[in-house]
Amino acid sequence: MSRRRHLRPEEAELWHAVARTARPMHGTHLPLPEALAPTPPPAEAPRVLAQPRLPQFRLGEQAPLARPHVLAPSPTAQPLQMDAKTHARMTRGKLAPEARLDLHGMTLAEAHPELIRFILNAQSQGLRLVLVITGKGRAMFEPVPRPTGALRHQVPHWLRLPPLGQAVLQVSEAHLKHGGAGAFYVYLRRR
Repeated sequence: MSRRRHLRPEEAELWHAVARTARPMHGTHLPLPEALAPTPPPAEAPRVLAQPRLPQFRLGEQAPLARPHVLAPSPTAQPLQMDAKTHARMTRGKLAPEARLDLHGMTLAEAHPELIRFILNAQSQGLRLVLVITGKGRAMFEPVPRPTGALRHQVPHWLRLPPLGQAVLQVSEAHLKHGGAGAFYVYLRRR
């Protein structure tokens, strides 16, 4: 047999508020049971002011440097568009890239036309798997952390946009032996 549940104070208060508005059906008033008798409200505890969500600042003050924002989602977030078995072999590093492009040390303005030239030439030569090395960017633990790795974040976008979008079938992060997070496998469509 289950034990009888007692009302919590807020439930008892709600019950009393409802009971005061109820009218007896036959004109008789029954006394409330002791457990449901009104209890005096508890003394209020002193209120503690909530801390502000944002730290206080002064106009013209420089914002504290935090971890940089992730500029783009991972290229592996896109749905699989190629053969799953080939993709698994590629991401495990079992397939060797047929050509590679190293964009280290280039600016965005220099790297974009170089990437376009490389991908379109590779497709015209009938290559299927190429490696694009972007680098990981600067270390996150520098004395002054800055948002870095612009090429690493921008290259997957360029590979989805025209004129490269119709040449590229799949973009995946490279296996550790081919550069890991600092490189991308680019699987090209057949011409």
